[in-house]
Order: sequence, then C-alpha cells, then structure tokens
Amino acid sequence: QVQLVESGGGPVQAGGSLRLSCATSGRTFANYAMGWFRQAPGKEREPVASVSSKNGARIYYADSVKGRFTISRDNAGNTVYLQMNSLKPEDTAVYYCAATLRFSFALGAGAYDYWGQGAQVTVSS
Repeated sequence: QVQLVESGGGPVQAGGSLRLSCATSGRTFANYAMGWFRQAPGKEREPVASVSSKNGARIYYADSVKGRFTISRDNAGNTVYLQMNSLKPEDTAVYYCAATLRFSFALGAGAYDYWGQGAQVTVSS
C-alpha cells in the first residue's frame, strides 16, 4: 500500500503560479500510474492531469488546464508534481493526488485506489 501526501497549495492571485507536490511512500513508485484531481465547493471531483507509470510517456490534461498545467514524475524521489501557471479563480479547489497499480495509465477517479488528503488552492481575482 502507498501513502500520498500533497503539499504546495495555498492562496495565489490570478495569473500566478503554484507547484503541487505529492510525496509517496513505498519502493515501487515507478509502477504506479498517478493522477491529479480537484474538487471545488458544490461540485464533483474532476480529473485534472494523469501520467503513466514507469517513464511517464503518456500524459493527459483536462481541457480546462491544457497549456497552463504540467504534470511530471520523479521516480527516484517518489514524487509527482503539478506545476500550475496562469492560475484563474475557477481553478480554486481542493487538489488531490491519486495512485493506482491496476492500470499503467488511468483517467477516471474509479481507476485509482490510493488518495492523498488534499491541498487547498485558492485563486483570487
């Protein structure tokens, strides 16, 4: 089992940047497909970005974040990142990282088995 701990959230003004980190436990991080999700108040959790296991060759971004967010993984450091640039007020949400061994690449929340506690990102206009 893997434990996930997000960090790097906080308040930021529109147009600013934040980098979320998700540190994981365990020695088999490279085998996990990883994803970032977010949930705004009153809304359902939605996928933001995903990266495949091993070399991270496959990447997915939600249309709403394409060109602004970048997902990356550091297998040696057991960490996945979400670089968020040109932030908008509508990006305000709790951001969660997730991991799965069942798939080498996954998009939907149902494919993920392990979740972090979430990191609040608040973008002010």
